[in-house]
Amino acid sequence: MAGTSTDHKAHTPFLSRPGVRRLIPFAVITAIALVFIFQNRTSVEIRLLIPEVTMPLWGALLIAWGLGMLACAFTVRRRPKRHSRQQR
Repeated sequence: MAGTSTDHKAHTPFLSRPGVRRLIPFAVITAIALVFIFQNRTSVEIRLLIPEVTMPLWGALLIAWGLGMLACAFTVRRRPKRHSRQQR
């Protein structure tokens, strides 16, 4: 019958999707971290075990942030999709 089909999926609002809800805190924290990183532009001496390097602080912070993101990407596992129980 025209216009009375009920087999359409219900439209889920964009902000209530689970993937988007997990992405929002990440985007906010990333934005704050990047603002902090690029506001610190002075040169600093950095020692990593033996070598000592003079570089802008924003570069060192950006490298540390990138390494943290890589560590997070390697440790976070995707959860398998959970099948919802069917209604009785």
